[in-house]
Amino acid sequence: MSKMTHYLLTIYELTAATSEPISTGRIADSTGRSPAATTEMVQRLETRGLVDYEPYVGVRLTPDGREQAEELFDRYETICRFFDEVLDIDDHRGEAATLVGTISPAVVARLETVLLSPTRSVDPPTADESSR
Repeated sequence: MSKMTHYLLTIYELTAATSEPISTGRIADSTGRSPAATTEMVQRLETRGLVDYEPYVGVRLTPDGREQAEELFDRYETICRFFDEVLDIDDHRGEAATLVGTISPAVVARLETVLLSPTRSVDPPTADESSR
């Protein structure tokens, strides 16, 4: 996941339960980055129109930022489910986080189709199924 994607998702998750601005210190704690690096990234997000940032007050997602973050979060959740339910990966959340910003919407849509398929199977077909 790109740093920008990581910050955008972090801000989305932190703002989900509140209408109040989120402090850059709280974002820094959640991302494991320094306050200075966090402020720099927040300023980049603001330049792209994804957040409103007021120093010493905090950060809010703009409507465009919220829309992008929601799309990323939905992708992340789909990838998590696929890694957990189909591939049975122990650290499915961590693995999904590394890929969420790099997988296209078309691939995510296909993963959703696989997850929703009532006949989904990760096992190879048996000899009887292969001969049909």
